Amino acid sequence: MTYICPKCDRELTRESQWHHCARVNLNDLFKGKSDELVLTFDKLLAEVAEWPDVLIGVTPNCITFVHKQTFFVIRPMQKVLDLKFYSKTKIEEPPVTKSIASRSKRFENHIRLSTINDLRPQLFAWVRGSYELS
Repeated sequence: MTYICPKCDRELTRESQWHHCARVNLNDLFKGKSDELVLTFDKLLAEVAEWPDVLIGVTPNCITFVHKQTFFVIRPMQKVLDLKFYSKTKIEEPPVTKSIASRSKRFENHIRLSTINDLRPQLFAWVRGSYELS
């Protein structure tokens, strides 16, 4: 069962969950961005939104995907999407640009995408692994 914040209408896993409390329109994050970047985001969203018990939140800077905890973050930048997901081990292969240890004995990984051609099955496998860690 989820909780909906009465101030921002964001769906949360529980009433006491910390969140950035602001009403943000998803389309506002993509103003001025290329159609290709929007299409790339849409493909990611369509895949991950279908997984069981995924809550999607929009903040002033990013889109968050929560299962039991946040497992995937997409931050639209000027010309790329910065993706953040978690893993049990460090990932040192492209297209991962950064993989750093976090306090929770997991690794925070980043990938930057600019076109739909950047979407590969391995990326979805990594994000699914992050979902399963949460």
